[in-house]
Amino acid sequence: MKLQQQKSDHTTPLRRDVNLLGSILGDILVHHGGEKLLNKVENIRKLTKEIRSNQNYEAYTQLKEEIKDLKPPLRSQVIRAFSIYFHLVNIAEQNHRIRRRREYQLREDHGAQPYSLESAVLNLKENNIDKTVIQDVLNTLSLELIITAHPTEATKRTVLEIQKRIAGILKELDSAQLTKGEKENLEESLFNEVTVLWQTDELRERKPTVMDEVRNGLYYFDQTLFDVLPDIHQELENRLSEVYPEENWQVPNILHFGSWIGGDRDGNPNVTPDITWDTLKKQRQLVLKKYEAVLIELMKRFSHSTNRIHISESFIQSVTEDEKHLPKDKVWRAESEIYRRKFAIILEKIRQVGKSEHGYDTAEELLDDLYEIQNSVKEHHPTKHELKMLQKLVRQVKLFGFHLATLDIRNHSGEHESAIDELLKNVGITEDYSQLPENEKVKLLENVLKDPRPITLLNEDYSEETQEMLKVFHLIREAHKEFGERSIQVYLISMTESASDLLEVLVLAKEAGIYRLHTNGEIESSLNVAPLLETVDDLKAGPEILKSLFEMDVYRKHLNNLGSNQEIMLGYSDGSKDGGTLTANWRLYKAQQEIHDMAKEYNVGLKFFHGRGGSLGRGGGPLNRSIASQPLDTLGDGVKITEQGEVLSSRYLIREIAYRSLEQGISTLLEGAANISKETEQANSWDDLWEDVMETAANVSLEKYQSLVFKDEDFLTYFNDVTPLQEISELNIGSRPMKRKDSTKFENLRAIPWVFAWTQNRQLIPAWYASGTGLKEFADQDEKNLTHLQNMYNNWPFFRSTIDNLQMALTKADLFTAKEYTELAGDKDMGERIFNNIAEEYEKTKDILLKITGDNELLDHQPTIQESVKLRNPYVDPLNFLQVELIKNLRNHENGHDELLTEVLLTISGIAAGLRNTG
Repeated sequence: MKLQQQKSDHTTPLRRDVNLLGSILGDILVHHGGEKLLNKVENIRKLTKEIRSNQNYEAYTQLKEEIKDLKPPLRSQVIRAFSIYFHLVNIAEQNHRIRRRREYQLREDHGAQPYSLESAVLNLKENNIDKTVIQDVLNTLSLELIITAHPTEATKRTVLEIQKRIAGILKELDSAQLTKGEKENLEESLFNEVTVLWQTDELRERKPTVMDEVRNGLYYFDQTLFDVLPDIHQELENRLSEVYPEENWQVPNILHFGSWIGGDRDGNPNVTPDITWDTLKKQRQLVLKKYEAVLIELMKRFSHSTNRIHISESFIQSVTEDEKHLPKDKVWRAESEIYRRKFAIILEKIRQVGKSEHGYDTAEELLDDLYEIQNSVKEHHPTKHELKMLQKLVRQVKLFGFHLATLDIRNHSGEHESAIDELLKNVGITEDYSQLPENEKVKLLENVLKDPRPITLLNEDYSEETQEMLKVFHLIREAHKEFGERSIQVYLISMTESASDLLEVLVLAKEAGIYRLHTNGEIESSLNVAPLLETVDDLKAGPEILKSLFEMDVYRKHLNNLGSNQEIMLGYSDGSKDGGTLTANWRLYKAQQEIHDMAKEYNVGLKFFHGRGGSLGRGGGPLNRSIASQPLDTLGDGVKITEQGEVLSSRYLIREIAYRSLEQGISTLLEGAANISKETEQANSWDDLWEDVMETAANVSLEKYQSLVFKDEDFLTYFNDVTPLQEISELNIGSRPMKRKDSTKFENLRAIPWVFAWTQNRQLIPAWYASGTGLKEFADQDEKNLTHLQNMYNNWPFFRSTIDNLQMALTKADLFTAKEYTELAGDKDMGERIFNNIAEEYEKTKDILLKITGDNELLDHQPTIQESVKLRNPYVDPLNFLQVELIKNLRNHENGHDELLTEVLLTISGIAAGLRNTG
């Protein structure tokens, strides 16, 4: 199999890698299926390419026959051939990113790579930003990335590990120092790894448990993040010291990772308090194991002898004293090797954490011991040549503590209301809390929070659901004691609609002793309660909800315990599902602006938590572009973003890719917060008209979107018929159900399968539908309006990001292939009618986007991505055609058919690999 990459000097190595991998796969196909398999794959590929290139109807008819005539086992082998090819191409493209970065760094005649830490620091200098301003920015800068188990990663971990090994071999093959024998050995290893990939099941036999998901999430900490995070900070410190040598830079921890895995209870009954506790234990076990490995390595290197160097008597005395508490076989044997003696003590204390009183109680105690060594080493080691490994360990302990990653807890607002309703009823405060008007709810909850007396009885007096809810809050209290307060800092409330939703959680926290009212009126509170604003209506209501809380004495006292900081999560998925992508993006932007301005009046700091998915329909896109598209004023508040599904493997499976993604994010945030980036200059040229433009376009877009999704009585039937939604539910990619409740209602369908299904059938309507109508209607109102849109695109990062994402969505969508799925509609007339509606909106959107950008084709400004999508299409098309044929056959089998279902699932996995960022 061969894929011809765009011919230019810098893509030559990429084409070489792709051709090498394609050639290996071809040999493997011959080995397993003979020339018949290879010829069948090549013939299908050529037909789809001919259809794409020349709109050849004869080739189209021939392709349909080829696919219809395919029978097992050849059919599944053809599906797997295309699927695995995409995995190989994805690896080659990632390796090329690494290669390009290294080439950039090795050239002496180049400027800094865009969006690198070096580039950011040089820009600070060129813009005459004073070092005190930089330090102030660093002291407030915060980028927090939260890994989640959202089920969009269709690739098994076993397959990911094979891909990682293949990537490692490709990287080694780039070395110019390889001997002939070394090169032959690497190519043999590459062949064997691709063979193993072919011979490995890509589908999971069962749904992962929550603890499986926890282990999968921890894999990225183990493989890359534990080392990459401190390296990013060190690199920034080094570049600052290089450009501002007169300053002694100390970069605080500005980049953190957290997790939802094992803490996200919203709609997942499998996340129990016991599971959450086990998650916290697993996280601690991993971070202690990582520390132990580093300490053993440090012990090997710190062979300094008191016969050669002077060590303070106090340091020696403290080591001698600590050794008295060690078992004799744990004491280091060489008395003169003072640092090895100290590391032996530290190692034993690490091994006893959580097991006995001889272990560390807190990570701060470990830091104190490491600081002791650092300070002692400074007395005899050459200045300005700090021992980096020890310095890195200190940074790691500061970053990861004994908890590894802060675990957020999330649950649905309705669950809290039900529990509060029962609690209040059982103590005779009110008979039916849930039916009270909002103002009465707030007043009642305020009174409960101002009363130090508890309102809970014995657990057995409550329903199973309420008992479970109370256990969650008692778990948080115990976690703070066992793992430290950093282990769980935020409680997120899904579907927040009012102020009472937050007060209910505070009452539950009070009952567990996490929120405490003292007799002198002072409040002690250690849990940040964060609303999740998701729907279009909730985003509009957000500023008023928070304003009412900030005016509440009891809530302000709670915030004072948290440094007067409020976290607010913004949902990109449900807003888009509810109102379409253009409307949702504008409402999200507007909500941030309004909440930020309002909070400023109350002297409340904010952290916006962006619940972005991997797909364009769920706010996806490169990390740096996601940051740059936020309102400028909010960047200094701190940025928090979800990293989920296939985004985890695409960004964090390979160390160099992880580093590049994270430095892009930090450099963008640093420049934006320091007010010097190009995006900042553009944002400062804000035109008041732009807001009115977006308001007009968003309202029109909302009406168009809802006319199809909510007002067309056939739409839900169309969606269920012409997408593989029901088949996706059989793909074992997550522990969480696809729906919040056992219901067929649209509002109970989660946004992830909604987006995933539309991506599979190449219509991608969550990522673009109705945007064209909104933009075009404004443009048509006045001949000057198109100029306004063009100015917005050139001068407003938010609008540019929105338009570029729409271009990407239309490029990945493909109506030629999508039309095949109308064959699955039970009512053909209905299917054709709605598809024509979608096709008409597609052309309208494409037309207005090209007028706004001034381009001839979509993504002309991003030719590499444009070319990549074009080149992938002939390889994705066969999988789509096969999927339609297989689903048709599967749904005609009344009792189901295991082999057909497996083949459908293979096409889903393959299309996901081909299109990437599917959920």
